[in-house]
Amino acid sequence: MSTPHRNTVDTAAEQSLGGRVAPQFVACPAPRRRSGGHGFSSALRGGRVAGLDGLRTVAVVLVIVYHLEPDAVPGGSVAVDVFFTISGFVITRLLVAEYARSGRIDLWSFYRRRWLRLGPAMLVMCAVTALLSVALPLPLFDGAWVSAALAAASVVNLVRAGESGPYSDLTAPLSHTWSLGVEEQFYLAWPLVLLVLLRNATARTVLGWVAALCVLPVLWRMMLWDPTAAHRIYNGPDTRADQLLVGALLAVALARLRADDPRLALLRRWAERLCWPALALLGLIAWQVPITEASGWNPVWFTVGLLAAAVLSAVVVAALELCPRSWPSRLLSVSAAAWVGRNLSYGMYLWHYPVIRLLSDLGVERDRLLPAGFAATVAAALASYVLVERPLLRRDRGRVPRQEPVATVARPPAL
Repeated sequence: MSTPHRNTVDTAAEQSLGGRVAPQFVACPAPRRRSGGHGFSSALRGGRVAGLDGLRTVAVVLVIVYHLEPDAVPGGSVAVDVFFTISGFVITRLLVAEYARSGRIDLWSFYRRRWLRLGPAMLVMCAVTALLSVALPLPLFDGAWVSAALAAASVVNLVRAGESGPYSDLTAPLSHTWSLGVEEQFYLAWPLVLLVLLRNATARTVLGWVAALCVLPVLWRMMLWDPTAAHRIYNGPDTRADQLLVGALLAVALARLRADDPRLALLRRWAERLCWPALALLGLIAWQVPITEASGWNPVWFTVGLLAAAVLSAVVVAALELCPRSWPSRLLSVSAAAWVGRNLSYGMYLWHYPVIRLLSDLGVERDRLLPAGFAATVAAALASYVLVERPLLRRDRGRVPRQEPVATVARPPAL
């Protein structure tokens, strides 16, 4: 493809001049791009993937059932591992696509979008929890304002990681926010690391570095492993990083391949074949492996098991991304499941734990807690979506960036 020989002026800039003739610019050759970051062709499908949204719905439902009926799904916390891998994939896909398109990553815009998506809803949930702790005599919310403050600061996981014995009551009312802390700490660090790699390495080298980074947390967990270190491993952002990085590795690998690359066809074929076995193994883990209880599984799970769960999750994610007509993708793309995953899954995860504790404090009987907890959780998530999340996201989408009458040089696509 030939490189344009003259500068172009943004149409919006002309409009901003009130119909006056825009200033003319002297033609100049396009600057030579740096070698770093070449090789990304964005073979990933654009926009949201309905199957991934449906997978989010299944994962959040599994988490809620696990917290309400842990004996039914003793390994239900594996759903959090699935969430981690999805997050690493989606975030890295967005960042790599932006870099392939523009040669840069707007970190400020990324952090602002992440904050608008996650922060306000979290703060509202924390404020309600703190208010319940000081306004009503609820035993399960006694002192919850401290837990709310820790959750608002996204450090619940760090506090829990430092507790070698049984978890204290300090974070108990909002202990589920430990996973949100891990994700938000990843969101802070990973774009910076990825940007350095993209600027200074070829696509193949970036892929190699991300693969190496996936292995480091496993080695670190093997060094740390001891029954008294279980909390440290389970909650640490460093010891759980491989689960997000496996998703990132998948995004980088797919972004390297053009649509006509035979390796992409090979990945598509094997992802479709392995999707059902991967889903079955994840279901077996949820059904049979007591992840958070002392058992013979602990040495395996807390060392290589976390990586294995991430790899299984990545297989499913790859199938949903590359094989939209496969049966798993069709099932998870059902409109209701996709809508819930897209709009309510975050709110359901935020609210389910304080809702369960509130219902227990109000005397809801054990056999009615599951349906009541689901109903109240969905209601709280809907309120969060309608009153907090959607208005802020709409306002952000409606922001029109200020246009300046400055020439922009069209750059050739990445090689």
